[in-house]
Amino acid sequence: MSVREIVGLLQEADAEKALLLCHHNADPDAVCSAYALAGLLRRLRGGLSVELVAAQGPSKLSKRLLEHLEAEFVDYADVEAADVMFLVDTNNLRQLEDLGPVVARQASKVPLIIVDHHAPHPETERIARLCIVREDYTSTCEIVYELFEEAGFKPSPKEALALFLGMAYDTRHFSIARAETFRIAAGLVQLGVDVSGALRLLTTPMELSERIARLKACQRMRLEQVGGWIIALSHVSAYQASAARALLSLGAHVAVVAGKKDEQLQVSLRCTEEFHERTGIHLGVDVAKPLGEHIGGMGGGHPTSAGANGKGELEDCLEKALELIKDGLRRGKSEA
Repeated sequence: MSVREIVGLLQEADAEKALLLCHHNADPDAVCSAYALAGLLRRLRGGLSVELVAAQGPSKLSKRLLEHLEAEFVDYADVEAADVMFLVDTNNLRQLEDLGPVVARQASKVPLIIVDHHAPHPETERIARLCIVREDYTSTCEIVYELFEEAGFKPSPKEALALFLGMAYDTRHFSIARAETFRIAAGLVQLGVDVSGALRLLTTPMELSERIARLKACQRMRLEQVGGWIIALSHVSAYQASAARALLSLGAHVAVVAGKKDEQLQVSLRCTEEFHERTGIHLGVDVAKPLGEHIGGMGGGHPTSAGANGKGELEDCLEKALELIKDGLRRGKSEA
């Protein structure tokens, strides 16, 4: 029923221009799902102009993929000229940075549609006309593929490659994929996707600055052991997500890495599958969301991968994250 509802809203708005908006530093799942969705929308409504927007630009890896796909994203757009807007792989308006307030105002005039595999923030959900959200899916690209199926269209070779790339990225090269993910991947391969070539596109040499950030995070790391679980807390000014992954690879069960730039706090949280399964703690819901509220911003994400943005002091932020994790462990009473 999702495709029929999208078509209905496009007709209701007599849409000539659609904006597809992705979060800041948009990752491959965000840009690739938006790119493929743009192609589907053009099929659903002939003559529709679609503009792809990544607030403050896509990530470095995403830029490389987009160059290969010959796809163009802008980092700013005339939101007030849009007849319909889509939030793709973006669960709250603050992730749009300066565009967020403008999108909120425009949503009172034109339809706003969410396509995501993260739970939408209540404020964002309240102003949306349609929410196509599948929290049990491992990527937004899987949702877009199923929209193609529902509409009776096959993705083009480049759209198929984009969907495969986004899925592979968000599932860590399919290491955390669900059964349905493999069905979709097989369908994309049948459309011509070269698996080994696609995975090579996702592999990039680590820059010196990222290596230094990871090592600094280790240098500044503080360890807490709670019920047999090892929680690593640290801070670096950039590459927080990469640093958090590095701390997990060293042996931590949970990693929280914060950073501060221009008075803005950014926090990345990661945990092992074992930690999530045995404790029941969902980093996005149980830690990142209340942490975002604590620092005057927003947070959310997946069970094992989440983030929060706001303002405040690094140490206070890390202490609050630790407190939230400890509260979750007390509720679950699970030990390693």
